[in-house]
Amino acid sequence: MRAMLTGATGFVGGNLLDLLLERGWSVRCLVRNREQASRILPEDEVELYQGDLRDPDKVLGCAKGCQVLFHTAADYRLWVPDPENMYCVNVEGTKNVLNAAASSGVERVVHTSSVGALGIPPDGSPGNEQTPVKLEELVGPYKRSKFLAEQEALRAAGRGLDVVVVNPSTPVGPKDRKPTPTGRTILDFLRGRMPAYVDTGLNLIHVKDVAQGHLLALEKGKKGEKYILGNLNMSLKEIFQVLAELSGLPAPRIRLPRWPILVMAYVECSISKWITHREPRIPLDGVKMAAKKMFFDSSKALRELGLPQTPVRQALGEAIAWFREQGYVTPKG
Repeated sequence: MRAMLTGATGFVGGNLLDLLLERGWSVRCLVRNREQASRILPEDEVELYQGDLRDPDKVLGCAKGCQVLFHTAADYRLWVPDPENMYCVNVEGTKNVLNAAASSGVERVVHTSSVGALGIPPDGSPGNEQTPVKLEELVGPYKRSKFLAEQEALRAAGRGLDVVVVNPSTPVGPKDRKPTPTGRTILDFLRGRMPAYVDTGLNLIHVKDVAQGHLLALEKGKKGEKYILGNLNMSLKEIFQVLAELSGLPAPRIRLPRWPILVMAYVECSISKWITHREPRIPLDGVKMAAKKMFFDSSKALRELGLPQTPVRQALGEAIAWFREQGYVTPKG
């Protein structure tokens, strides 16, 4: 069985690639730069196919001869100087992947969406796959582009393509190379740059469980259905307390109101946009997202897929260990 995989150099895609290779799969990875990818990926075990998601011919060429397709690639940033490029990658790129799958006879597609594309109930209870949401209610180009990409996947399923959608919550664990916004939060804590916290929350899951969830969606998921790949809802304060226990570093004790951080974010983003053209330390969209706790209910994936639930404490511990082993922080940090 040969699988096409996008996003193999990313956090979720990299862990999924490991799992596929452990299971004896033949994997063809679509990579933007073959030379750079070969420094990360085991080139002797996978086929590297150089191409860009925005190039439909390259995507089609990569898909030919593959029986299944895992589309994990996305532009995942909370600040971008040009949002249009994010829409091109996340939305138009997804269209190209779906069209290539249909044209090349791929038997099943697993599309990686995000809980960021889902709704959150007004009463603060956990959202699920059916919680309604409108595009204008979503904060920032990342969430909006992932919502639009998910709609493309569901429309393709309606046209007959066998597509299953998975919505990972907040993965943590090893191989967060870039790192993701959540990984940067963990790193800031380890580097002593997190003196305070805000009242928000996330649903965390071990990244290896997310990888397993993709395979389970392939094997057991229903065409045109969505599955939240999540585990434990935790407040940011609780996350920092666990990180403190695992790392031996102090947890922040000061809870800040949201408005001064919002003001700082507006200032930093203005400086980034007009002067430095570099990512701000406090992304405005991230602060706006923190106004709601990103809590979700993954019971559908547990019930229908058998999604594993590795303890989140273990996932955070493995994230700390990996960042330290890879030199992102000193052993004491």
